[in-house]
Amino acid sequence: MKNGGRIEAAIQVLDDVMNRHQPVKSAMRDWGKRARYAGAKDRAWVSGLVLDALRHRNSLAYAMQSEAPRVLVLGALRHVWDWDMKDIESALKDEHAPSPLTGEEREGILLAPDPSAPLHVRGDFPEWLTPHLTRVFGEDTVIETQEMSVRAPVDLRINTLKADPEKAGKAVKTAGGKPSDLLVNGYHIPAPDPSQRETSLQSIPAYSKGWVEVQDAGSQIAAAAGNAKPGDNVLDFCAGGGGKTLALAAMMEGKGQVFAYDIDGRRLSALIPRLKRSGAHNVQLCHPKEPEALEALTGKMDLVFVDAPCTGTGTWRRKPDTKWRLKESALAKRNEEQAMILDKASEFVKPGGRLLYATCSFLAEEDEDQVTAFLERNDAFRQLDAVQNVIESGQLTDAGIDIVRRNQIPGGAVRLTPRKAGTDGFFFAVLEKKA
Repeated sequence: MKNGGRIEAAIQVLDDVMNRHQPVKSAMRDWGKRARYAGAKDRAWVSGLVLDALRHRNSLAYAMQSEAPRVLVLGALRHVWDWDMKDIESALKDEHAPSPLTGEEREGILLAPDPSAPLHVRGDFPEWLTPHLTRVFGEDTVIETQEMSVRAPVDLRINTLKADPEKAGKAVKTAGGKPSDLLVNGYHIPAPDPSQRETSLQSIPAYSKGWVEVQDAGSQIAAAAGNAKPGDNVLDFCAGGGGKTLALAAMMEGKGQVFAYDIDGRRLSALIPRLKRSGAHNVQLCHPKEPEALEALTGKMDLVFVDAPCTGTGTWRRKPDTKWRLKESALAKRNEEQAMILDKASEFVKPGGRLLYATCSFLAEEDEDQVTAFLERNDAFRQLDAVQNVIESGQLTDAGIDIVRRNQIPGGAVRLTPRKAGTDGFFFAVLEKKA
């Protein structure tokens, strides 16, 4: 495909996302079915342009004076991909390209960013979130949120149940992987140019062998804060796809027991092939259709890990379409769910055991507010120093420990952001049940 046809395809996909409320993956899949002629590079190019238009939706709309999908795509070419006017006009002459630029579009393309624009425009986030974000970030709100609008790297965790970092690292390097600055057993593949296709990890033998798992560095650090030891009994209470289940099992060196539970039985079942590939033999699934298996764990766990359902604001780099679908009512609903989940999960902690609460969110209402409210309801628990737990786990490099220390907040919890840690947005707090 020529660039003009790709631009037209991006406009069609973005229209499906914005006006038909489809997730980007679904819209790209549907377009791909209609465009059988499109190759892998074409799909990557179109997807990259759509995602970047969404990442910068507010600032592009402000500059271009329109939220129309066509205008956002053209604006992204100039303001995000740094195309000059000649490149854009040349592409629009291709066969199957959109119509030529209008005078208004040309003016918008030439405009520089306006430093006096409102916070939600410069930071590219929904306007209703302004007080929530300024509460957390204050004067740094724009800087922090702008970093949430850039492409994220692919982070990998070396599965030490099957391979050591040196052995697996050699295989990962063939895909452009580099050792993590933060994690002893971590690697990352830098984000490619927006128009380039990302590396397919499934094509790497190390992945199919179970030597590596895809897991954001922030998620790996949160798992490390659990400080699970060989021989422990651990409950991953909101296991989801099982990333932290596998990380915890590896930390325990296959000794002890990890129980994985999720209210969604289908997501839990999807963990089975990942378990087989990873070689984690010390994991048991607690299916929601068999509640007696979960209840038998009451008061017996050394660690209960709660990666609570949340708004997912910390994943905006990877899923920019979700931030524009987020509503204030959804935040309120999540807050109710988080409180109920914390109360239920606490029942499984034994005296002297730990409860780790985590979210992939940077909103205080989902993070420290939940911890504070839980401690007010449950005087049997006290908050620990999360940084100390991370250090004791032995999973972080000296640089990683320094990052965690610098991102600790009052009370002992840790909040990571793309700007300050180079990870997705993540929060975690460690609580202990008094003996």
